[in-house]
Amino acid sequence: MTAMAGEPTDLATDETRVTGSTAARQFGDVTVIVDDDFVATVQIHRPPNNFFDIALMRSLADAYGALDAEDACRAIVLCSEGKHFCAGANFNDQPTIPEPGLGAGGIEHLYQEAARLFDMSKPVVAAVQGAAIGGGLGLACSADFRIACPEARFSANFAQLGFHQGFALSATLPPIVGQQHSLEMLYTGRRLSGEDASRIGLCDELVDTGQLMPRAHAFAAEIARSAPLAVRSIRETMRGDLADRVRAALARESGEQHKLLSTADFSEGVRATAERRPPRFNGR
Repeated sequence: MTAMAGEPTDLATDETRVTGSTAARQFGDVTVIVDDDFVATVQIHRPPNNFFDIALMRSLADAYGALDAEDACRAIVLCSEGKHFCAGANFNDQPTIPEPGLGAGGIEHLYQEAARLFDMSKPVVAAVQGAAIGGGLGLACSADFRIACPEARFSANFAQLGFHQGFALSATLPPIVGQQHSLEMLYTGRRLSGEDASRIGLCDELVDTGQLMPRAHAFAAEIARSAPLAVRSIRETMRGDLADRVRAALARESGEQHKLLSTADFSEGVRATAERRPPRFNGR
């Protein structure tokens, strides 16, 4: 759920804007375009960092829900406008509020909306440019596949903020990269390049930045050419009770996060992030 430290907040670009065969539909800051090849592009529009809050997560879940009911959609490309895929929740604007960047309702309401993403029955391919940090990493891991460029950066930086991981990474990250790589990422908050992420299986393909959206769309289109009922059946078998495990993980994570919100270490981690310096934790 957490934002990245020390990243610039400018340089928004139009490189990740998409066009398609149908008129774009708007769900808050999320647009949906469905192409003739049964691929829907779901794009977040909060450049350059694409920080999320409850409203954005609800919009994303509403977009998924609408597409899940449509025969014209057989696969989804999840992407973001601007420099970064998603930098998590924004700790920089108001670093002293109890639940940074989340607004009224806090962590539980955010996670209620995030859990809805895992009810989607159709495959999702995430196109990751720039940073997928904290909760942004969790969003990337909610997808079935991740296509990234070498310049992408992945980090579960929660411990560097004095915080517990969130966005169901407890349930989603180990099946993707394995238990040991998960522990390394969570304990250290280490930042991984696109090449590092590819090496451990966090991203499924690595392509040049200019080819990111075309390749993600081609990957989704290849899925969409398979029999849709068969793909759905296979996905249900392979993912099993993931949605239930995600909800259980979110409940555990939010409880641990609430415990840590009042600690001096969390205050120091957020302060250090805002000041762009290494944190000095004291275990209190």
